[in-house]
Amino acid sequence: MLELDHLVVIAPTLGEGVAHVRSCTDLDVPFGQRHRYMGSHNHLLQLGDSVYLEIVALDPDGDRPHRARWFGLDDAEAVKADWDAGRRLRAWVARTDAIDLVLARREHVLGRTISLPWTEPQFEFGLTDDGALPLNGAAPCIIDRHGRPRSMATMPDLGARLLSFSLAHPDPAAVAALYRELAVDRPPTVAPGPELRYRARIQTRDGVKELV
Repeated sequence: MLELDHLVVIAPTLGEGVAHVRSCTDLDVPFGQRHRYMGSHNHLLQLGDSVYLEIVALDPDGDRPHRARWFGLDDAEAVKADWDAGRRLRAWVARTDAIDLVLARREHVLGRTISLPWTEPQFEFGLTDDGALPLNGAAPCIIDRHGRPRSMATMPDLGARLLSFSLAHPDPAAVAALYRELAVDRPPTVAPGPELRYRARIQTRDGVKELV
C-alpha cells in the first residue's frame, strides 16, 4: 500500500515558487531546509492528515551531487518550460514501508532505490537515472522512511487543508490503472486533458483556494 505523502511545486528558483503559492493561496510558506546531498532546497507547509506541500528548487549555493538531482532539477530548461506553461504543481510523492517491492520490475518507470543522505542515510527514495520525474510526473516519486512518518512538529501549520487533488492527462485510463496497480491510497483523481496538469483545492482560513 502506498499513501499520499506530499505535493510538489517545482520552481526555477525558490523565490518564484513561494511567490506562486502565495498568489494562489494567500499563504507565505516558510523555509524548510537545504538538501546538501541533492543540491536543492525547499519551503514546506502542512496540509493536514500527515500530508504536506513542498516547494523545491535547485540551490544555486549548493554543491552539485555526484548523480542526477531529484524532481528533474538538473534540466533547467524543462523546469522553466513547465513553469512558463503554468504547470507548477508538478509532482507528488507517495510513501511506503517496502520500497524495494514497489520498485521491483518497475525501475524503468519509478527509478531505482537510493539511500539519502549519502553519508548517514535516513530514508530511501526512488530515483530515475537521469533524475527525471516518473512518467513525466504522472507517476508518483516513491519514498520509504523505514516506518518513521515525516515529522510534522517542525513544519509550519497555517491552517491549510488539502480538499482534493486531481490530474488531467491525455491517457487517464492508463494512469488510473497504474495507481490501482500500485495500490495508492488517496491518489489524485484522473480526468482526460490535452496535457499533464495537476490541481489541488486547498481550504484556507480565507476560503477555498486552487493551486496549479
